[in-house]
Amino acid sequence: MDRIVGQIRARWPKTRIVIRGDAGFCRESIMAWCEANNVRYVLGLARNKRLQRALGETMEEARTSHERSGKPARRFRDFCYKTRKSWSRERRVIGKAEYLPGKANPRFVVTNLSAREASAKRLYEDLYCAPGDMENRIKEQQLGLFADRTSTATLRANQLRLYFSSFAYVLLHGLRRLGLAGTAHAKPRARRFA
Repeated sequence: MDRIVGQIRARWPKTRIVIRGDAGFCRESIMAWCEANNVRYVLGLARNKRLQRALGETMEEARTSHERSGKPARRFRDFCYKTRKSWSRERRVIGKAEYLPGKANPRFVVTNLSAREASAKRLYEDLYCAPGDMENRIKEQQLGLFADRTSTATLRANQLRLYFSSFAYVLLHGLRRLGLAGTAHAKPRARRFA
């Protein structure tokens, strides 16, 4: 990160940098480095009993709303948290209390963005989850358009297959964005096309 952030700052010194990572990146060394170098972060945080207790009332609100409406219910809670051993200090944690049909779905992220910079809901949905949506688009291309199928004997043939898959994806994405906007087909699920 030091090298990459240094290169970005050398070229664009006024750019605000925000690192987004899953729970595997939620380490004291990464958070402390970001804090010391004026880099913002939004990192997934593995749930534990203490975090779930802190989110308890909010989960109950989401459960009640879900039971009343029969629809998925989502609430957010913003609180300060410090691990017992691994973190050097208390940090801002966002808890997502969500009930889906048949199950509870609590999630947590840790950040050094202030509540003034990003509300709990915006931070979770727009900053943390948005890159995950790109992973869904990649999955669509791999599963639906066979981008992962490079089983021919030559590199050129495999490259040509990937070109065709990418070209087809660009066409499908354009069709979805322009021609199917507002319809049930605007956001298809990743699946193989027969």
